[in-house]
Amino acid sequence: MVDSNKHSESEHSDTDSKVLDKGGEIREGEELDAAAVSIWLRDQGIDIKGKPVVTQFSGGASNWTYRLEYDNQDLILRRPPKGTKAKSAHDMVREFTVQKALEDAYPYVPKMIALCTDENIIGANFYVMERMEGIIPRANLPKEIELSVIQTRALCTNVIDALVELHQVDYRDHPDLVELGRGEGYCERQVSGWNKRYVKAKTPNVPSFALVRQWLTTHTPSDIKTCVIHNDWRFDNVILNADNPTEVIGVLDWEMATLGDPLMDLGSALAYWIEVDDNVIMQQSRRQPTHLKGMMTRDEVVDYYLKQTGLKVDNWTFYEVFGLFRLAGIIQQIYYRYYHKQTKNPAFKNFWIIVHVLHAKCLKLIAKYEGEALFTSRVQPHLQEIGVDAAMVEQLPSPIQKVIRSVLPKGYFESESNKSADS
Repeated sequence: MVDSNKHSESEHSDTDSKVLDKGGEIREGEELDAAAVSIWLRDQGIDIKGKPVVTQFSGGASNWTYRLEYDNQDLILRRPPKGTKAKSAHDMVREFTVQKALEDAYPYVPKMIALCTDENIIGANFYVMERMEGIIPRANLPKEIELSVIQTRALCTNVIDALVELHQVDYRDHPDLVELGRGEGYCERQVSGWNKRYVKAKTPNVPSFALVRQWLTTHTPSDIKTCVIHNDWRFDNVILNADNPTEVIGVLDWEMATLGDPLMDLGSALAYWIEVDDNVIMQQSRRQPTHLKGMMTRDEVVDYYLKQTGLKVDNWTFYEVFGLFRLAGIIQQIYYRYYHKQTKNPAFKNFWIIVHVLHAKCLKLIAKYEGEALFTSRVQPHLQEIGVDAAMVEQLPSPIQKVIRSVLPKGYFESESNKSADS
């Protein structure tokens, strides 16, 4: 009987080990000076023993994240990548400060250990926090985790509820959170800011987004309210309880958190929400298990969120298009570094293809909102300006071109003469 119990406990331990999120080998060019970090931590009065076992997490496409396993401490270090980066991106001070300020108001933030703003230590700002042990639901759940349709819906609901809960935090009770805000006009600043960032990060092989950028500017609403927003809400930024994989126990990656409009946060989150019937390129780029049976559709998420918060919206298309455009900007900023050989990470090689698909998705949503006739009349004056986009699509490999044309509004690249002849 005793031997049987021991065997059962061992099996349980092995399963936990397989599903818990772990680091792997450090990527070439992204090595960490663990000795310098250890000296710095001890200088801060942090009790660490022995030399750390250092591994790197592969999930992030932006900041670099390392696990440092000391004899007596299990820590996580976050630092920005090397190379060109947007002024407001990869802000370790912001990420640390927000989580520190939220520790008593929001139960899902990890415990902060220390912040380093001396770039002489490892060549960049960084911060260290305690590791939260659990499951991170990436593109697919670990194969050892099998959820029923009901459990999958519970997981989906719990992730959205955690976002709703964040949006209810009273930031006015926390001075460091108040300092994040810039007042009214968040939506307008975001549209303007991402417009500039995309243009700056554009490479010759991606579309201009000229029409999308103009449409967003024309349709920008006033802020619906101001609250703490995460700005990078995805399943692979949450930690699940290994013993109950539907339960959220942690939320990670707070570098872009700020005070802003909650519907902008939701729109940005849904840009990553790939459904089971989305096109093959989006399926291949999926970073979270939203394709599983039992997950809400994007429309269901919006309806659920609005019901839970009591908020009302006149033009949801704006927030959805903005989310997709913003995601295109984020992906393009990362691809820009790869294109200019500032990073060797092979995972970024085909990011430009995703940018094309996001562009097509934006245009399709705008066409649906405007109606085909009005959309055509709005698009036509800009065909000369975006003609390079049309030529670019025609130069893409056939399978990719087929996907993009299947998403684009019908007749988007037709000439005025063709349209006149058809009429």
